[in-house]
Amino acid sequence: MVISKRNKIIALSAMLVLLVTTGFLNVFLNNSAPTNTDENYQGNFFANYRMMRDSGRSQELMYYQAIINNANASAEAKTEAETKYLALAATINAEQVLEGLIVAKGFEDAIVASTTNNINVMVKATSLTASEVAQIVEAVQTQTGKSIDNIKIIPVV
Repeated sequence: MVISKRNKIIALSAMLVLLVTTGFLNVFLNNSAPTNTDENYQGNFFANYRMMRDSGRSQELMYYQAIINNANASAEAKTEAETKYLALAATINAEQVLEGLIVAKGFEDAIVASTTNNINVMVKATSLTASEVAQIVEAVQTQTGKSIDNIKIIPVV
């Protein structure tokens, strides 16, 4: 499929607008947010973590998309960017599904951070019972197939 020069310019312009908007929002939100005292940071840990994670991932996805859409990029670079783009999209989806499942089990909030080998689950709780840990581990293992040795559950106040 051949993309015309006009369509390439439109696509690149749209990406540039998104990048500038992301940068503006990043500066605006960071400068207008209250300073992070320990109490404030702990109270907003989950919101802050998600905002930082989503911002970084959005930029990473835009980077891969720019390579994919770049007419001057080699076929190898495009293939690698597509592979990484799809892998990151799958990771984002898996983490969101797990976060939803954990909240559905009755926890107030949860964040799942996954790497190639490990899954870290941060749950809004002062402490967790063995039964609650078992519920979370079961959900993670069912969705990911990871061994319990590769799952870490962290209560966060």
